[in-house]
Amino acid sequence: MSADGNWKITINTPMGARTVNASIKTNGATFTGQVDSDMGAQEITGNVNGDNLTWAFDITNPMPMKLEFDAKVDGDKMTGNVKLGMFGNAPLTGERA
Repeated sequence: MSADGNWKITINTPMGARTVNASIKTNGATFTGQVDSDMGAQEITGNVNGDNLTWAFDITNPMPMKLEFDAKVDGDKMTGNVKLGMFGNAPLTGERA
């Protein structure tokens, strides 16, 4: 299943749910795209391994940290985990928009 398209991703952080809108375009074992949220907007690149996607980006709001995503795509749904720097991990869910 291709992960190409627009996604609405919800991260359940210790500070409450945060929404990230992502556009993804796969190309073999990699992908490119853009994320946009109240934590900032930026271009992303990541890896594709079957139905799994991994990527990371840095945020400055509410504080500087690196977010590391590990997600599995199943049709129009996405589930996974986000490493929140020194704050541990948070589950994520997503839907194709």
